[in-house]
Amino acid sequence: MRNLSAVTEFILLGIPHTEGLETMLFVLFLGFYIFTLMGNLLILLAIVSSPRLHTPMYFFLCQLSVCDIFFPSVSSPKMLFYLSGNSRLISYAGCVSQLFFYHFLGCTECFLYTVMAYDRFVAICDPLRYTVIMSHRACAILAVGTSFFGCIQATFLTALTFQLPYCGPNEVDYFFCDIPVMLKLACADTSVLEMVGFVSVGLMPLSCFLLILTSYSRIVCSILQIRSTEGRHRAFSTCSAHLTAILLSFMPVVLIYLQPSPNPWLNATVQVLNNLVTPMLNPLIYSLRNKEVKYSLRKVLQQVAFPPEK
Repeated sequence: MRNLSAVTEFILLGIPHTEGLETMLFVLFLGFYIFTLMGNLLILLAIVSSPRLHTPMYFFLCQLSVCDIFFPSVSSPKMLFYLSGNSRLISYAGCVSQLFFYHFLGCTECFLYTVMAYDRFVAICDPLRYTVIMSHRACAILAVGTSFFGCIQATFLTALTFQLPYCGPNEVDYFFCDIPVMLKLACADTSVLEMVGFVSVGLMPLSCFLLILTSYSRIVCSILQIRSTEGRHRAFSTCSAHLTAILLSFMPVVLIYLQPSPNPWLNATVQVLNNLVTPMLNPLIYSLRNKEVKYSLRKVLQQVAFPPEK
């Protein structure tokens, strides 16, 4: 019987089949990361600085921007660190943290999109009671609830993954610690846990997606009944931005976690798009299709470029 010691650190091998492209990837991903941070910070600043945007819809958009700042920050700094020629080692605790915060923020965003769909449903289908239903207290409860249930889901998935013994190979064939690649390194039978994880990861976004679909089915029916062309266009414009962001967020989950025969290169490519590109596009999606946000952003940029003289 072999004497196997517990693994205390892992080696991140990075994106498969990209050997020799480290410098190009570093520049590309650094650009994505900077634009993601700047775009979401500008959205936050625009909403906070404009009293007319202090409504439930923009409150949840602020929470989404916060998630989009932290979500790529789970894996990008370490990835950029080793792409610049530094160590690929990550401690056991660091690996646990990466997996937990990745799923915590991802699940929180998933629940948040569901809440945002409900907010649009109430605003369009029951406008007279909107301020009563979406009160400050209700918004606070929904915001805390998205993070709370995201934390529960992430805690379950992290505990499920790291309750296994890791005593042999420590090379993670990926650019960050995630469930599928970590289970491959475990020194135990993982078939049951893979099935439980598959159901858990699949059930949560599926439930959210069905609730979102229900909200938008009702929304579309209500929009078609609006007689004013301008009112119909305004409603469709707001909802189409939200639906675009939802598709960009949910499609990677399906491609990465629910495909029958995983493809490592495809998984890594889609995951990079999910981690860096989608959070970068969200500010563009919401600002380009929204006159109020564009107006507030313009004011913020003017104040930054041409500060008032004292």
